[in-house]
Amino acid sequence: MTGPEPAEDSDDASHDADDAPYDGQVLFDLLDSTKAVLFDFDGPVCDLFGGASTASVAAEVKEAARQAWGVLDPEVEACDDSHGILRRLRDVYDRPAARSLGRDPLDQAELIVARQELGAVEKAAETPHVGTLLGLLHELGIRMVIVSNNAERPIREYLRRHGLEERFGHVFGRDPDNAGLMKPDPDCVRRALKYLDVPAGSCLFVGDQPSDLEAARSADTCLPFLGYTRDRAKASDMAANRANAVVDSYLPVIGAAEKVRKARWASRHQVG
Repeated sequence: MTGPEPAEDSDDASHDADDAPYDGQVLFDLLDSTKAVLFDFDGPVCDLFGGASTASVAAEVKEAARQAWGVLDPEVEACDDSHGILRRLRDVYDRPAARSLGRDPLDQAELIVARQELGAVEKAAETPHVGTLLGLLHELGIRMVIVSNNAERPIREYLRRHGLEERFGHVFGRDPDNAGLMKPDPDCVRRALKYLDVPAGSCLFVGDQPSDLEAARSADTCLPFLGYTRDRAKASDMAANRANAVVDSYLPVIGAAEKVRKARWASRHQVG
């Protein structure tokens, strides 16, 4: 028994792969040589916040920090982003003169932001076609992990709610003790590579931010990179910084994965 030949590529995936403004062979070659995929979470797997501002969360963090540290630096006060405020507070704390202030505001900030992320999970929308892509990558024997600036617990809760837990071998979220290690720092990428025990060149990073590309291409974690974004400025930035490919939909990636599956089936079942 040789088993059934893989189904023909879906019309939608094939059409998009043929018409998209990139070399489809690049996607085929990327997937054919990949043993593991590192997915960013917010964007490539789901839309965690649906475009909503996180300014209110940043304001809550700043209020807690003022109570402990008093007057805050102007760059901290000016920040209206939940991840940005974590990074700026850490920057302040890392100054030698500030160590006497104590790290309570950092710990409170982490709890506040992680709580916001967990609350957002309930309404987070799955990225279009990601389920199909994950299924195909699993069929191809490609291992998958998540590397994210989000906290680990909200990520795991999202995966549980959407039945995706078994697709990902591990989740590498934000270090709750040091927000300074968020991407573009490659800390989570290093942790993932150590867990996977696969050469960096045999992995693929899928991210939606230039900071993901920077983390992927650090000196000791030089991974092939697939950009996923509908933002033209970010796409241009990724292309200019030598991302292997940039797409605004997973359909062409699905089409390439289907072609890899068919090519491998044909290679295994050659007559003679």
